[in-house]
Amino acid sequence: MSGSFPEAAQLDITREVCPMTYVRTKLALERLADGAVLQIRLTGEEPLRNVPRSAAEEGHEVLSLEPLGDGTHRLTLRRRVSPLDRERRRSTPG
Repeated sequence: MSGSFPEAAQLDITREVCPMTYVRTKLALERLADGAVLQIRLTGEEPLRNVPRSAAEEGHEVLSLEPLGDGTHRLTLRRRVSPLDRERRRSTPG
C-alpha cells in the first residue's frame, strides 16, 4: 500500500541501532495527535522487522513499508487513537 502523505511528520532513524530505533519512533509518535501520520526512514534487517512490529503491538496502524532504492526503506504509520479519545468521539453529538 503506497501512498502520499504530504502532511506526515518525518523521522530519520538510519543512523540509530536497536533499541534506539523504536525508542525514537515511539517518542515521535507520542508528540503527534491521534490519527496523525509519521513517515520513518530506516535501514537494516533488525529495524525493518522490529519497528513495524512494535508499533503494531502498541496499536498504531502500519500503512506501508516501501524500499526507497538507496538501501533504505520508508515506513508509514498512523498514530493510534487513544481509548479515551475514541470514547469522547462516540459520546459527542454530531
